[in-house]
Amino acid sequence: MATQSTPAGPVLPILLTRPDPQGQRFARQVAARFGASVRCVVSPLMVARFVPPQTAIPPAQAVILTSGAGVEAARRIKAAGHDLPRAAFCVGDRTAQAARAAGFDAQSAAGDAAALIALILAQAPAGLLLHLCGQDTRGEIADTLAAKGLTAGSLVVYVQDPQPLTAAAQALLAQPQPLVLPLFSPRSARLFAACAPRPVAPLHVVALSPAVADAAPPHASLHIAAHPDAQAMLNAMGEVLQLLANSRAAP
Repeated sequence: MATQSTPAGPVLPILLTRPDPQGQRFARQVAARFGASVRCVVSPLMVARFVPPQTAIPPAQAVILTSGAGVEAARRIKAAGHDLPRAAFCVGDRTAQAARAAGFDAQSAAGDAAALIALILAQAPAGLLLHLCGQDTRGEIADTLAAKGLTAGSLVVYVQDPQPLTAAAQALLAQPQPLVLPLFSPRSARLFAACAPRPVAPLHVVALSPAVADAAPPHASLHIAAHPDAQAMLNAMGEVLQLLANSRAAP
């Protein structure tokens, strides 16, 4: 998409707290979309730590992948010589793309956990569905599928360890300039609130979903993406940036 600029004025800061490499990739998307009208500061609040499976991996018909970290964990498991099925159900297009690059035959639900569950229920596979997930994964996907009569289980393959905000991020929060804060998960929203309980900067949160919005700092201006994906987040950020630009231009 072509660069979308805002009216002339101060460069608006955007604080990105998403784990890498997703955070760096989103920073590039933001730069491509909004150009010199914004300045991104990347300060991941979590870092993935991959853990070997604590139990034997049971034979499965398909894996369920809900994050880039889950895909990377699956790739590492295969590289270590463990058997995994080729079929994969993925939460979104980006996850499915990464899964295909890792050798899986991936289907995308192009949405959130609810969309992924609906996709799997519509196909009703007969064998075991194995969710390769993080320790703090939300959505209870395997439990929901099992309650609907499918055979499903989960296997923790990574942990997202918390990280403090960087000095650059803390400096942004200590200034009175408006700050746009995209948040992609309830946990990242809670971690941010714990790291920055009383920021000076007026916060304009762009949340991936209502669940993320529920965990957002209560003192922030709140905006929710129309769809739980990066493109919708960029669209919502564009609306926020335009509102801020308009408020600067108002007499």
